[in-house]
Amino acid sequence: MLHRVVNRFKFGVEKYLPDAFVFAIVLTLIVYLVGILVAGKGPFEMIEYWYGGFWSFLSFSMQMVVILVAGYCLALAPAVQKLVQRLAQIPRSPTAAVLSTVIVSAVAAYLSWGLGLVLGPIFARELSRNLRTVDYRVLIASAFCGAMAMLPASLSITAPLLVNTPGHFLEEQIGLISLEQTIFSPMLLVPSILVTLFFAFLFPAMHPKPEETIPFVQNEEKRKETSVDESAAAAAPTFADRMDNNSILSYLIVAGGLAWIIYHFATKGLDLNINFMNFLLIIVGLALHGSPRNYIKAIEKAIPASAGVVLQFPFYAGIMGMMASAGLITMISNWFSSISTTGTLPLFTYWSACLVNLFVPSAGGQWAVQGPVMVEAAKTIGVDPATVVNAVTMGDVTTNLFQPFWALPALGVAGLGIRDIWGYCLLAGIIYILIGSLGFWLLV
Repeated sequence: MLHRVVNRFKFGVEKYLPDAFVFAIVLTLIVYLVGILVAGKGPFEMIEYWYGGFWSFLSFSMQMVVILVAGYCLALAPAVQKLVQRLAQIPRSPTAAVLSTVIVSAVAAYLSWGLGLVLGPIFARELSRNLRTVDYRVLIASAFCGAMAMLPASLSITAPLLVNTPGHFLEEQIGLISLEQTIFSPMLLVPSILVTLFFAFLFPAMHPKPEETIPFVQNEEKRKETSVDESAAAAAPTFADRMDNNSILSYLIVAGGLAWIIYHFATKGLDLNINFMNFLLIIVGLALHGSPRNYIKAIEKAIPASAGVVLQFPFYAGIMGMMASAGLITMISNWFSSISTTGTLPLFTYWSACLVNLFVPSAGGQWAVQGPVMVEAAKTIGVDPATVVNAVTMGDVTTNLFQPFWALPALGVAGLGIRDIWGYCLLAGIIYILIGSLGFWLLV
């Protein structure tokens, strides 16, 4: 029954849903017009504000690129690939396969969202090679949605790590907010765990009947191994080849990195921020790939996944520049303050974050645009800024299931299109909104 419901959701996604970059352009134009018509600014004045903010998030953009690429590289490590292959041999039925895909993706995403977006689909693809009775579309959808389920409480999620990083762009307004108030708080942990458990039962229920099942089909001539292992030496290696494949060089760097990581945990406990998480992911990835050449190959393979971040973040920064300089942030925050109470602002923030994410499908970009607005509203009516951080974080992840931007890495690994998994994601997203809304109604 649920499979038939899912098929009804596959309406016009490829025909009517534009690229994520188009959303960034549309939002830029909307903010530009609002600045002129509502804030009373001049047309060229708004262009000045736009350019003034355009390059203000360069360091932040690089942090986002590194956290995605470094997590992706972990999924490509040979040791991780071997573990995936062994785990993929355990499930013996479609139900067990789909359920295990949700769990594996969720665990990987908890450690790193870049890892979760890639490792889950790799695991799903390996499962489908071993088990021909499982539907490949359901597996890939469950991998993507499983990662999204646990993402709000991930150790690498953007907004909570950012506001715990010295020098973040809102530090003057809210200071540093500890992880105990964000990703380790019940406000994010409880809904994330509930959504994960719900998806673990939902996706097996959406599996089609045996006669409607579409298994994985592999073209052996076009097959490319997902793991990256280029350590095999040439017949007559040059000095450069020996240096490129020299694991000792990598392990010397890894030893120094591990020394700092151990010192950090010993002196600061589990005090994570974006810079430290990126450093941790790079050192672990370098250790797992062994030689410098292997890690370079992994980086080259992972870089395309960050293309959207590189292109779109300057536009989000420009949007932020227009909103701040034209006074739109203050106007919007005053409106939220006028319709909200201390009890309703978290829920309204969550709903608005769900909506904004459709136009700004990046946690970092969304926090840059929406964070200042909601922080100002929270200060006005006396709500803890950590609550706003959590609501924006949960809302951003929720509608990732409707917005295809972050599904692209999974679809790239799987060799599928958005239409193949859209219906499953849409139904899962509706459930996500219900659980998230209850969470910010009952847990705040």
